[in-house]
Amino acid sequence: MKTKLNNGQIDRFSRQIILRNIGIKGQEKIIQSKVLIIGMGGLGCPAAEFLVRAGIGCLGIIDPDNVDLSNIHRQSLFDIKDINKPKVIVAKKKLKNINPNIKIDHYKTKLSLRNYNRIFNKYEYIIDGSDNFETKFLINDVSKKLKKFLVTGAISKFDGHIFTFNFKNKKTPCIRSFFQENKISDDVLNCEYEGILGTVANVVGTMQANEILKRILLIGKDLNSHVLILDLLNLNFRKVKFKKIINVSKN
Repeated sequence: MKTKLNNGQIDRFSRQIILRNIGIKGQEKIIQSKVLIIGMGGLGCPAAEFLVRAGIGCLGIIDPDNVDLSNIHRQSLFDIKDINKPKVIVAKKKLKNINPNIKIDHYKTKLSLRNYNRIFNKYEYIIDGSDNFETKFLINDVSKKLKKFLVTGAISKFDGHIFTFNFKNKKTPCIRSFFQENKISDDVLNCEYEGILGTVANVVGTMQANEILKRILLIGKDLNSHVLILDLLNLNFRKVKFKKIINVSKN
């Protein structure tokens, strides 16, 4: 259903609307869009915040965890008063304070083979902000099966990786073409073992939101068949192409 902007929305999003690549029609597309974020951590928090600030109409957030003291240095939606509270409940409240018009669905659960269908079918665009490869592979496989547009982020120490996958295109490689499941350890993504600079998480999460907005608006270039590798310690950025490997998916 077509959404027409009211005067309040035109004022709120005026600095986006004046961009030649967006305009009124582009802002209407943003407001009509539905995005799901898996993981409300260092990646999910900034991704959610900037999508809400941009005017996304419907946002789903999934995370089974409560806020911990060690989260606060990088997870930008939480503060000391939120410790031991469910991340999705706290995030929903704070995101609603930014934009009360947004519809937010929260799921205090771990994504699994039992619940993905019920959740994923509500959304057009997916952001992977998870911190373990079991979940990343599941998000990848489900997004591929359901032909969703997926933006995956990974962070460790001072480094970040960003992927975009347009699974409506059968030639699109998936994350299994880049990471081989039997050759990786979750320690690579575990901040408890590897450590992470808070700003690195927020840079990568914000870029994930940016990739979603570009896709909604159909502007710019995406990373399909490439990974963007960020070394924020030495300010080195590079795109690496990788190819689809046949029979890498379990679906």
